[in-house]
Amino acid sequence: MDLNIKDLRIVSPAFSPLDRIPKQYTGEGENISPPLEWSGLPAGTQQLALICHDPDAPIPRGFTHWLLYGIPPAVTQLALSGGSKFTEGINSSEKQGYTGPMPPEGHGRHHYYFWLYALDTELDLKPSLTREQLLEAIANHVIEQARLVGVYER
Repeated sequence: MDLNIKDLRIVSPAFSPLDRIPKQYTGEGENISPPLEWSGLPAGTQQLALICHDPDAPIPRGFTHWLLYGIPPAVTQLALSGGSKFTEGINSSEKQGYTGPMPPEGHGRHHYYFWLYALDTELDLKPSLTREQLLEAIANHVIEQARLVGVYER
């Protein structure tokens, strides 16, 4: 019996785990962030952070598509293109906000990890952090994490 069962879950009404991300959420489509929903926040959650990352990108640290943080625990979903209400970091395109999947043609299937982090404190983080800076800032405050993985290829 696993006594460390985690309850935190993240899903999208737009795609199921390991399913293809619909074109409208990609660089070939409208390039808007997909709707996301979560549940099962652990006790003591004071804030949430979200990272969308493609480890399959042909660059050393993968490609970060989205960084969103300062999300209050009362928020249980992000509507279509719903990140602008919260603090946004710098993605690998060196822009704030969401940049949808757009892997190189013929590079094969890429996996897009939407990581949700439940934090034990409210962090007052400045906008425009990189993925590495955000992960360093939250490292000692993560109570639980969950992921949703979608795929896309061109």
